[in-house]
Amino acid sequence: MKSILVPVEEHLLIQPVLETALLLGRALDGYLEGMAITPDLPPYIASDIAIGDISFLDPEVRRQRAEAARRGFETFMTAQGVPQSGTGRSGLSFGWRGGDLAEDDFVGHYARAFDITVLGRPSDESHHPRPPTVEATLFESGRPVLLVPQTPPATLGTTAVIAWNRSTETARTVALAMPLLARAQRVVVVDFEDWGVSGPSVQDLSRSLTRNGLSVETRSLPNPHGHAGEAILSATVSLGGDLLVKGAYTQSRLRQFIFGGATSHILLNTTVPVLMAH
Repeated sequence: MKSILVPVEEHLLIQPVLETALLLGRALDGYLEGMAITPDLPPYIASDIAIGDISFLDPEVRRQRAEAARRGFETFMTAQGVPQSGTGRSGLSFGWRGGDLAEDDFVGHYARAFDITVLGRPSDESHHPRPPTVEATLFESGRPVLLVPQTPPATLGTTAVIAWNRSTETARTVALAMPLLARAQRVVVVDFEDWGVSGPSVQDLSRSLTRNGLSVETRSLPNPHGHAGEAILSATVSLGGDLLVKGAYTQSRLRQFIFGGATSHILLNTTVPVLMAH
């Protein structure tokens, strides 16, 4: 996990995103690449339809936003003593993807070439990270996303909590998280009574992780009674977790939108970094 993508957009969580991305980069001795992003262009634009702020359609505005994003990213990395990547450089370094603002769909595709993408916790409120960026990256990249809460963590992955629902998505997420799990001082696998899908037990996963050299604890907790996301976050905080590992959207995105679900709740409410994959 040496290649880290950091989409940059002006919002209230950009500082926590940069700080957490740097924590990850330092932990893994990795390369951090920034890129300037913007919402997807509407499929059509009619002059008599109000669609909100469309200033990002103006080429000069797009150039200015891309340049501001680059300056902010490079200024932060330089101030933190991170060297700019050069030909053949290995270890902690940073770079910037040039060009125009990248739309969400492109971010999802481009992220396939990276080990992980760092994004802020999404919200429908203005000046916050946008849900479509997170969804595009989760569904299109095939790679994990590290979601950053509003307050940046002091540590990352010292105590890793795995929310085990036995699903394919969570199994994939655990596999992708192994570089961070291998560094953790403590790994706790949590499951809930009568929650999740059919599959290997928490003990089965624990044995597999132990064979990979991890020291693992397990916690089996009472049925969350429809509040799995809230129960997972509460358990993570009570265990002192500074990283939550969970598969994204075991239920369909539409079902979660209509009825709610653990992924949706965690995306909108987490106070700890979350590593997710679909």
